[in-house]
Amino acid sequence: MKITNLLPKVEPKSVNVEAELVLANSKFPESNLPFYRKLGRTDLTVSCLGLGGGGHISSEDTLYAFERGINYFFYSSDLHQYLYSSMRGALRQLCGKGSSIRDQVVLATVSYMIRTPDAVLTYLYDQFVDLGIDYIDVFFWGWIDEHNSNSFEKCLSASDDIRGSDTVCQRHIERVFGISERLKKMGAVRYIGASFHDHDLAQKWLDSSLLDVVMVRHNVAHRTAQNKVFPYLDPKDPQRPGIVTFKSAGMVGPLWTSPLGLPSGCWQPSVPDLYRYSLSQNCVDIALAGWTKREHVDSAIAAVQQGKLTPEELDYLNLYGDLHRNRIKVKDVPPQRWLYR
Repeated sequence: MKITNLLPKVEPKSVNVEAELVLANSKFPESNLPFYRKLGRTDLTVSCLGLGGGGHISSEDTLYAFERGINYFFYSSDLHQYLYSSMRGALRQLCGKGSSIRDQVVLATVSYMIRTPDAVLTYLYDQFVDLGIDYIDVFFWGWIDEHNSNSFEKCLSASDDIRGSDTVCQRHIERVFGISERLKKMGAVRYIGASFHDHDLAQKWLDSSLLDVVMVRHNVAHRTAQNKVFPYLDPKDPQRPGIVTFKSAGMVGPLWTSPLGLPSGCWQPSVPDLYRYSLSQNCVDIALAGWTKREHVDSAIAAVQQGKLTPEELDYLNLYGDLHRNRIKVKDVPPQRWLYR
């Protein structure tokens, strides 16, 4: 049975990935933006919206998100740990030792302390203690940019010692936390990811066999990934990495607020519309969200059920984002490019 298989248990050889996704998506209205999808070349079936703890969401509302169909959860134990701590109880319930629903959850964790490959054990110990888990689905090296690129390269070179079963990493974890059937089968870490703040570096590592999932910042006002990352991915390539976006709703300022100069009556996108913007890009599997309460979960799910944005909507949101960055002047925009709602 696959880790995130949403069907009754079957023998691995009989699983049909396409049939699995069709059945998983049958609970949602049919659309060109399927709610569940395969995460790149991994065997993980993930919801197109992922939940991180940056909004200090409660454990109760984290469990509510899972009940609504969200199955990708992102957790940090070193940066902004206080914000993430409020979802810890829910993740222990969903992913901890003895959980009967562990195989329905994709747990992604991150460390922003990029030093040496040996140091990863320290970060994993913290996460195993925090969450009481047997294994992690995707372990991310966080905040990769030009300042830590050399250290990241050294860490990534050790991917085969960290991910999968029967690795050095697994044996270390077993000595500290004990041996379990899940740990023996999955390994301490199933897949390796990296969160890039430098899109040139993200592009450089897209084709690396050492990296399974790539996470990049992306929104209507910061569209560098649309030039440097997304065009270099082939949606038909079964070996492409999984792609996760973050900062959909803003980086410097909130993008759901109207930019200065926006003509009266023009469409002012909601935060869920901004998730749809990222999910409408080539090969984006997950838009990571930092919801603060369950109402945000509901509105985000309702929005993605509307499907991908149209070319006209994408063009308008590009204008909208450029206004936020003061890249254009309203007087220079042809009237037909504005959308009124």
